[in-house]
Amino acid sequence: MLPLVLFWSSFGPAVTASTVLQDAPCLVDDMVAALHDATGNDGELVNSSLTLLGICRESDYSSRPVLSELSVGIRRNNRRGVEVLYPAAVLISEEDDQENIMVTFDLPQSPLFKLKPVLVLAFKSPLTDGELGVTFSSQFLQPNTQSACISGGTMYILLTGRSCEGNVDQKWKISVQAKSPNMKENLKDVLIGGKSGSNMTPLLLFSVDTGTDRRPGSSLASLQTSSLSFLCELRRFLDAVLPQHRTEPPLLRLDSLQSLPPLALGLSTSETLLVEIINSTAPTIFSFTSWSSSQPVHPGQLALSPDLLEELRQRLEKNEEQIKEMIRQGMLPNRASEKLDRLKELSAFQRQEPAAGESQYCAFLLLKALQTVTRTYNMQKKLRATRAGPSTRGPICGLGSLTVSLEKLLLGPQSADLNNCRGSCTFPLTNSNNHAVLLSYHIERGDMNERGPCCVPLAYDPLEVIDWNDEGSFLSIKPDMIAKECGCR
Repeated sequence: MLPLVLFWSSFGPAVTASTVLQDAPCLVDDMVAALHDATGNDGELVNSSLTLLGICRESDYSSRPVLSELSVGIRRNNRRGVEVLYPAAVLISEEDDQENIMVTFDLPQSPLFKLKPVLVLAFKSPLTDGELGVTFSSQFLQPNTQSACISGGTMYILLTGRSCEGNVDQKWKISVQAKSPNMKENLKDVLIGGKSGSNMTPLLLFSVDTGTDRRPGSSLASLQTSSLSFLCELRRFLDAVLPQHRTEPPLLRLDSLQSLPPLALGLSTSETLLVEIINSTAPTIFSFTSWSSSQPVHPGQLALSPDLLEELRQRLEKNEEQIKEMIRQGMLPNRASEKLDRLKELSAFQRQEPAAGESQYCAFLLLKALQTVTRTYNMQKKLRATRAGPSTRGPICGLGSLTVSLEKLLLGPQSADLNNCRGSCTFPLTNSNNHAVLLSYHIERGDMNERGPCCVPLAYDPLEVIDWNDEGSFLSIKPDMIAKECGCR
């Protein structure tokens, strides 16, 4: 019986890391960050990383030393020394009378196979909320049989491969089988992504000592610019520190909103405009819509005067101290501190005078991100104080939270709190004017044909959107987006 082909993907004979990164620009950076955080100070895998990496807790300890060694090497080399290979093609097939599924990886020639390869199955989104135990068997794996435990939150499956001396094309054939009976359909959904097509990107990782000659392969440093590494880290930071809202579609598209003409952010941007943006407290959305473009995106650049650079540095330090205080108070997770340090390093914030160009642009983005985080938590604190205030006549007109989810093409945040006004407008009216007072008086005299005063927004903040596309970096201002003051009208 001929096997049934479930899925076949050919990346072509000249597949490069850059072509894969066009579809998922942070794929490798996110994975290296996950492996960096996978071990503790003792070099052992931490429990919090097991689900993310699909590692079983109670069995298959044989591959753990290699994964621990990979993680420790990434930590030791400050995330450098990672080489990546992508299969030229992937074939997934099955036979009707067999419980297993065969996955064949067509791998290119490379001397990297002399090292200890780690096969990574990376997924664009977390896998099923259920639990699925899977066994992988192949002569190309070391050991030959390995297990993965998939549950909600699993983003990667890591399998340790067998090193070899020959610099020849290889076809890794791996038999994949669910541990529980009647779970083959669930396994197929994991491997091919159900009806939507493959959700999986396979790649091989090799840890190389940064002090050695690294001629073969594509190193992480060569895959992406420092700006892209910064943006990936910025996205992870925002995901880690901002409140997460699980809301259902439809998602709000930013291009459906009224906007002022976009302003170019670059080496020729006027000092006046930069001063205004740096001093603005409006929340910022980072929308890098051209990450998946077929053309490479040029990194943003800025040239700040010494005075403005000092202003930027002072505001960064002020917002950084607020973030650290939030961490000390338990408002933000402890891991936010390490991510913030990483962002400072990538943005050259700690240097005495960051050079004009990408470094100043990244420092500028970092400031806008920290301002957005501190504003979010300060607003939450203000709203809690308002709700806790004394009232003898029920909820009076005041500001409340209203969150909308944004389109998924954004770097972050993935949602925005627009606020809204709620509560009653009865005597004594809150923040009213003469018209509202007279209208209320008219209603109380018995005229029910007129509407009474309503609790409505009186003042708004804008929403700033920074976009980075094929033509450069731009700032768009969405006016009257976020309610900041309420009254009776």
